Amino acid sequence: MNPPDAAAPAPLHLVLGEEELLVERAVSETLTAARRADPETELRRAKVSDLTPPELDEMLSPSLFADSRVVALDNAQEAGKEIAEALLALARQPAEGVVLLVLHNGGGRAKQAKELPTALRDMGASVTECGKLTRHSEREGFVRAEASRCGGRIDPAAVSALLETVGNDLRELASSVSQLVADTDGRVDEAAVRRYHQGKAEVTGFVVAEKAVMGDRAGALEALRWALQLGVAHVLIADALADAVRTIGRVASAGGGDQYRLARELGMPAWKVKKAQSQARGWNRQGVTRAMGLVASLNAQVKGQAADAEYALERAVLELIELRSG
Repeated sequence: MNPPDAAAPAPLHLVLGEEELLVERAVSETLTAARRADPETELRRAKVSDLTPPELDEMLSPSLFADSRVVALDNAQEAGKEIAEALLALARQPAEGVVLLVLHNGGGRAKQAKELPTALRDMGASVTECGKLTRHSEREGFVRAEASRCGGRIDPAAVSALLETVGNDLRELASSVSQLVADTDGRVDEAAVRRYHQGKAEVTGFVVAEKAVMGDRAGALEALRWALQLGVAHVLIADALADAVRTIGRVASAGGGDQYRLARELGMPAWKVKKAQSQARGWNRQGVTRAMGLVASLNAQVKGQAADAEYALERAVLELIELRSG
């Protein structure tokens, strides 16, 4: 029996913006809330542009067995007229037990796609803003909020030191804050940040990830062992591997073309798109799909499921190289 306060989430959500970490958190938190109300809730996820109106209707229709589900529709900004109209019609009368999340980056070419956020707001959708944190003050606020989210506090000097050391990648910032809070008494100061990141400028998780997705077996293993010797957190290496695989998948699925156009469409820096285009040449769709599952499993392993996190990282690196070769 579910606890009496396990209320199901609202049936209609708009996740608006293109900051990947925040978008994924919005999906995860909605699914978690739904599973508190019904532990059997399943997640179904698809790109809007891959669906026809009948397929969308099937995803959102009542289940014969009254199964609860969260339906996350990615890239709603790519919707054509027909699918956008079908989506709005179904969103007006959500089926019982179905929670609909519409993920939209705020842009779009077609008129109907651009107007989806306004129409969903007008229907009373719960809105989660996930815009890029472009200002330094916004990233400072993110770091402070992450520390609080992890049950700790971080002082201003430590925030500045962390941004200076890690940079602007929210996933790496979040991972660093989480580890710092866990490694201290919950009060993170500048000295803790400096100790934690000492020597990491030479080899980071991103160096390991870049060599792995390029199929450089010797280079990836050498970088991994050196990173571990320097004390780079297991979770940072795992996050970097996941980010590399996800980026290759997103860029490859967007097709070829000008890096600047793709950068605008995907909400990525142009240099990152260019690098991913080069990396993607050694990957096929099946390999990327399997790699996605691999890095998702690795994330759980380095957070406690694996008996030996270092071994799990090494195996993951080797398997990624094999998937690329295959």
